[in-house]
Amino acid sequence: MRSVRSLPLAVLAALALAAPAQAQDIAGCFVRGSDPQVALQRPSPLGAVAFTVAGQDGKLCYGRPKANGRKVVGELVPFGAPWRIGANEATSLHLRFAADIGGVKVEPGVYSLYAVPGETEWEFFLNRQWERWGIPINDAVKAGDVGSFKRPVAATSGMVEQLTFTWMSHGADMGHLVLECENTKVEIPVHKGGM
Repeated sequence: MRSVRSLPLAVLAALALAAPAQAQDIAGCFVRGSDPQVALQRPSPLGAVAFTVAGQDGKLCYGRPKANGRKVVGELVPFGAPWRIGANEATSLHLRFAADIGGVKVEPGVYSLYAVPGETEWEFFLNRQWERWGIPINDAVKAGDVGSFKRPVAATSGMVEQLTFTWMSHGADMGHLVLECENTKVEIPVHKGGM
């Protein structure tokens, strides 16, 4: 298994020339069994959203599945069952600062993030095991949980074909990671501070 940071500079430079914005976006994201360029070409490509809280950087890395005519939330991803929130590798949250994520206080570091979707609210779990394939989310994975929080579900303004995370800043010290998938929208608050 190789991460982007373990690749030679020449490979990273070639990636930057081939797909400058995309290669830069996913730098530091864990890719299992392939290189970042391959991860960008998957049916559910690797995506990332960078953000800043109190002058410190953070990044969320995730696989971006498309609906492709399927009902994802509530069917392909059943209510009440754990979901990696994407495809392929575990969704990972990279923090260079102590943070409060939905009420869970964490130290700087990297965490996986998974959810148990529901019709009206989702429960999110922060987990220490992040360099892994996203499934199964079994007892061995759950043993690495550091905390969980619940967030209400809202409707999107229209159909979102491909799972997308964006960053919505709410001032220097906080913001929301906004998840949109089909007609479902859930906001995850990220604050400066922590343990």
